Amino acid sequence: MNQQSGPQDPLVLSYLSLRKAVGIIGCALPLVLAFGKMLLQGPGIQGSISCYYYTDMRNVFVGSLCAIGVFLMSCRGYDRKDEIAGYLACVFAIGVAFFPTTPCMRPTSGHDLIGILHLTFAALLFLTLAYFSLALFTKTNPDKKPTPRKLHRNKVYRGCGYTILGCIFLMGVVALPPVKTLVERLTPVFWLESAAIVAFGFSWLTKGETILKDEET
Repeated sequence: MNQQSGPQDPLVLSYLSLRKAVGIIGCALPLVLAFGKMLLQGPGIQGSISCYYYTDMRNVFVGSLCAIGVFLMSCRGYDRKDEIAGYLACVFAIGVAFFPTTPCMRPTSGHDLIGILHLTFAALLFLTLAYFSLALFTKTNPDKKPTPRKLHRNKVYRGCGYTILGCIFLMGVVALPPVKTLVERLTPVFWLESAAIVAFGFSWLTKGETILKDEET
């Protein structure tokens, strides 16, 4: 007799663990990079998350993005759009990792070109992560009525998605020359990128049912 997959099905548990792993990496990455650099090289916050590529935390930065990319590619949803979003997010995450941001000191024309690719991959990655939270995670199995916890999780997903979009908008604002001159010493891009990455991580922790898990019946 065939049995339906339930909450304790090994396949279900593996997908939940995968989502939790993505969430943990996302939430921890900004802190690990910042404090790791301080421990290894001394105090100071880099201008952006991507600038940690040029510190002793390079391997952590690249490895974390590659892990997130592979995890996103491995996750499956309700339809083909979910898979396409996962594949694209994987490409964008690995692109961010292997096409580093333009270095602050003595960049060459080659560095500038790679930096443009980096910014493109980063923008597309953040937009795709927002799409996950706003459009994909809020879906409900059409054969099931959403539980109260699912409705609460949808609020979390939307909050995380809009946080990511808000951070993208503000990063564009602080990049404007008049604004950049005023706020650059506060490293606003680092804090905005950190907020967006943590929002992404929190969304995936929720998707992995670490937060607001459905009550077993």
